[in-house]
Amino acid sequence: MTSFMLTDTTAGKISGQLTRLRHQMGAPAVGMVLTLVVVCDERDQYDSVRSATEAAREHPSRILVVINRESDEANRLDAELRVGESTPGEVVVLRLYGELTAHADSVVSPLLLPDTPVVAWWPGDAPAIPSQDPIGMLAQRRITDAKTVPDGIKVLAGRAKGYSSGDTDLAWARLTPWRSLLAAAFDQPVAKVKKGFVDAASGNASAPLLAAWLSERLGAPIKVVDSAGPGLTAVRLTLDDGEIAVTRTDARLATLSRPGQPDRHVALARRHTSELLAEELRRLDSDEIYETALKRLARSHRG
Repeated sequence: MTSFMLTDTTAGKISGQLTRLRHQMGAPAVGMVLTLVVVCDERDQYDSVRSATEAAREHPSRILVVINRESDEANRLDAELRVGESTPGEVVVLRLYGELTAHADSVVSPLLLPDTPVVAWWPGDAPAIPSQDPIGMLAQRRITDAKTVPDGIKVLAGRAKGYSSGDTDLAWARLTPWRSLLAAAFDQPVAKVKKGFVDAASGNASAPLLAAWLSERLGAPIKVVDSAGPGLTAVRLTLDDGEIAVTRTDARLATLSRPGQPDRHVALARRHTSELLAEELRRLDSDEIYETALKRLARSHRG
């Protein structure tokens, strides 16, 4: 991998240096399928870049990492460029100072790959309405993560009002294996669900989303119940003739129980952020199922 530092630079100089580095490495930009803009704090940048780079092994990308530094300093843009075999695509870490911190979009815009989708990801704090944020307005897909902020459930409920096509949250991606397993439990005819419970650690942002999705799909009241965790630990659905339950006692395996059938052990591993991000990058259109669950969560949160 080749790394290059530019101090007190401009977007034009960064673009020119990227071209020179690609030629040196023999790594043309034509293989990149999207631009991923990561907006994070300095303390989060290492983990965020690592997750984005791992996700880019499936989706070769130009990764632009935006870090706002001291706004009361003189205007300055510093950049670190990384291109090489160990980096699928390109990584550009941008550190903004002074008034540039309020105009990150003007720095990012000239560095977007032409004629390819733009995805914005906030690993930590994110705008209340991502689609109205200057960086969010550049993107077709906007990814947040309610798990990383205080009172993520309240934050998710608030985002329902400002939801825009292309918004999503990693709290939803964490539910994909649970939703797949629960859907499979209904492959064979079962009695009507009367009520249900989602057990999870207190404050888990994914739990009310899962309860909202189940309520919408099954037409039954689904409540969230606190458990010892970690994360989601069980879903219990009460039927006229028994109970369907998925119970996870560790981070890898779960037990699926259905009336009249033997219990079955199934894989239900907790996934790394890079896997969640890669999943979201596979889908660049609107996720209407997430929108429906989010808005139902918001209604129940108000109630």
